[in-house]
Amino acid sequence: MSATEVTAIESSPRPERRLLRLLGPAFVAAIAYVDPGNVAANLSAGAKYQYLLVWVLVAANAIAVVVQYLSAKLGVVTGRSLPEVLGDRLPRAGRLAFWVQAELVAAATDVAEVIGGAIALQILFAIPLLPGGALIGVISVAILAIQSARGQRTFEALVVALLAVITVGFVAGVVVSPVDWGAAAAGLVPRFADSGSVVLAASMLGATVMPHAIYLHSALARDRHGTTSDPLRVRHLLRATRLDVVLALVIAGSVNVAMLLLAASSLSGVPGTETIEGAHAAIGAALGPVVAAVFGIGLLASGLASTSVGAYAGATIMAGLLRVSVPLLVRRVITLIPALVILGLGVDPTRALVLSQVVLSLGIPFALIPLAVLTSRRSVMGAFANPVALRVAAVVVTALVVALNLTLLALTVTG
Repeated sequence: MSATEVTAIESSPRPERRLLRLLGPAFVAAIAYVDPGNVAANLSAGAKYQYLLVWVLVAANAIAVVVQYLSAKLGVVTGRSLPEVLGDRLPRAGRLAFWVQAELVAAATDVAEVIGGAIALQILFAIPLLPGGALIGVISVAILAIQSARGQRTFEALVVALLAVITVGFVAGVVVSPVDWGAAAAGLVPRFADSGSVVLAASMLGATVMPHAIYLHSALARDRHGTTSDPLRVRHLLRATRLDVVLALVIAGSVNVAMLLLAASSLSGVPGTETIEGAHAAIGAALGPVVAAVFGIGLLASGLASTSVGAYAGATIMAGLLRVSVPLLVRRVITLIPALVILGLGVDPTRALVLSQVVLSLGIPFALIPLAVLTSRRSVMGAFANPVALRVAAVVVTALVVALNLTLLALTVTG
């Protein structure tokens, strides 16, 4: 070995540090798992059923780890996003039909995120919902402008900072709330109480395993790591991706469970907690104004971060399936309209949030089934096609999600 090679090896970062430098895409995708829709679904579940549905969040987060890794893996190995791979394989009519359902999912996502941010502004600063929603849109445009002007690394850093605020905002209340840890442990046993708990479970699943995050993560991984045909480089990137996904979703999962525990311990049986505003007031009464303010700040950070990431996902979907590139800022302005219309009509914002998560739950199979199939094909992934264990996990995850959605559909049809 030459002196130059020795010097290069000695001066290069340790393997652990090299892996840490590759983290980031999963943390952006994880914002989708702690958006205002999660807040509405988790608070509703905890306030109404106490600790009964803890298992749903744990299961949904385990599913999310598998799903987000598969999405990022597709982007790393193929150098293409999931919408692009689908767009290459579907006929024109199929691409249009798939795009329509994906856009409906993206619209439901945007409604939840903008409404959640507007509720936070009302809670913190008494700003009416409609102007608050417009303000959330304006700030999200500024965040997306940073992504366009400064690149993905800067955007990732900003989103991670907002994720830190979200984590503190939603976990702080659990520290001072009287959680019944025995009952919380019993909540890990899968079961339902009635049809309402099934609907809420589907809402929680839709809020936790987000279709737009499945489409987006493949693009984030591709854009961050570039395209390479070097098998050693791909293996190194996949190791970093696994670490990225696990760390990001452990944080997101902990935040979700914390929200449910907070509602179960402090909001159960309290009148008015079926809305986020009522839950905020109850948190203030039970745990003090400081905890309530921190909760509101977490909700605001959640709305701002998630609506920016949602617009990014929508642009990725459109570019991949329709092969039409719409500037992020233009798309942000257009997709803001449905949420503002809902706010202007005076629809119960928390109810709209929960229903939007049910719509998202119904959209999951359309993203999940193609992802599981494509990442298992050697014609797409080559030597990096899913091994047997991961293939089985993908099938089990897909079957569980589809079964829950069919149950939800049956309950909806029968009333």
